[in-house]
Amino acid sequence: MATIIANRVILGNTPRSNFNKAVFMNGAWPGGSCPQCGDQMPARIVHCRSCRALLNSELSEDSIEIPQFVPLPELAVIAAASPKGHYVSCPGCHQELRIHAKYRNMKVQCKHCNIPFTYSPTVVINAFYAQCPHCQEELRASMKYVGHKVVCKHCAGHIQLLPETP
Repeated sequence: MATIIANRVILGNTPRSNFNKAVFMNGAWPGGSCPQCGDQMPARIVHCRSCRALLNSELSEDSIEIPQFVPLPELAVIAAASPKGHYVSCPGCHQELRIHAKYRNMKVQCKHCNIPFTYSPTVVINAFYAQCPHCQEELRASMKYVGHKVVCKHCAGHIQLLPETP
């Protein structure tokens, strides 16, 4: 007696507890040599890996749709960039100054009003500048982008903006 369950034929009277042990005849290739080229093929494949011939005689070419090959997009390389310096506001005249990070915690002087001040975390930092690791161009970015992934406006390279290291 044969029972049909979801397009599969189960031979014999198989109780529900032994469902996994049932013998299925669903057109799967049992494994062995290809009928066309003779190469050994593993079980449960449709086409021969060598000659692409159908391994199951019950199937026809139009019953199996081979999907079109679509290559995956290239992953963008994300390089890291650290701030080389900052654009700060002068405490005296409020003009914007470009100061290299090597002067951090040192006394500097405004080139507009000649007022000396200490370049420390208390100074208002408007933005920072860094070098793009892809094209070596200088980038200016707001402090809100530290820790984010951004794109270089010159070369469209992907960059992770790292926080400043002390």
